[in-house]
Amino acid sequence: MLLNIAPKLPMRNKAVTKEFYTTILGFKDIGLHDYNDYLLLGKDGIEIHFFIYQDLNTSTNYGQVYIRTLHIKDLYLSLQKNKGIIQKISALETKSWGQIEFSLLDPDNNLLTFGQEASL
Repeated sequence: MLLNIAPKLPMRNKAVTKEFYTTILGFKDIGLHDYNDYLLLGKDGIEIHFFIYQDLNTSTNYGQVYIRTLHIKDLYLSLQKNKGIIQKISALETKSWGQIEFSLLDPDNNLLTFGQEASL
């Protein structure tokens, strides 16, 4: 029986990644120990893990996570306040597959897409 999933994404700098996810996205450090090359972050029952990849070429990084959410419009508006810090954030759109979505890039060019069923 599967219970959940914790994607692992590359990061070049642990402090920068931790700052972005905790300050901008509201995640918390959930690691029981401070590992130099690994970071565990969580929010609202989800986890994202990060591993050091100092030679990461951000122009060819294809790390992606799809995060299902509720109250997507509120989330989108709250993140718009940080638009200067979030380098790239897409428009909030209703997609043909029945989801309302927007995406953003973290400091290492990992793509985070947030989605909610359009019928909710």
